Amino acid sequence: MTAEDLQPYQRITQDVKDQVRLGRLQGNDKLPSTRELADHYGVAPGTVQRALAELRTEGVIYSHQGRGSFIRESAIDVVADPTAQAIKHLEEQVADLTARLERLEASSDQKG
Repeated sequence: MTAEDLQPYQRITQDVKDQVRLGRLQGNDKLPSTRELADHYGVAPGTVQRALAELRTEGVIYSHQGRGSFIRESAIDVVADPTAQAIKHLEEQVADLTARLERLEASSDQKG
């Protein structure tokens, strides 16, 4: 898939992830403002906001109201191998569910 195949917000998210991957952006680096990013990419501020929301969902950035958006410390792990990150997340969920099930079974055994 080429850059031309991507929606404008997807090009922004891909560019930010590429910059993290290349070491140009690192943990806790502050991103430019929405207006500055919109000017840089030649898009509407709403497009930048959609890209930032996507980056937050993917765990690449975090935002503080009134302070801006920042690169997460763990962003390099997310962009380096998103599949491994997804597997790690699933493993954590399975471990959590297993622990819950064991607690329920223990509770049920005590009542019975």
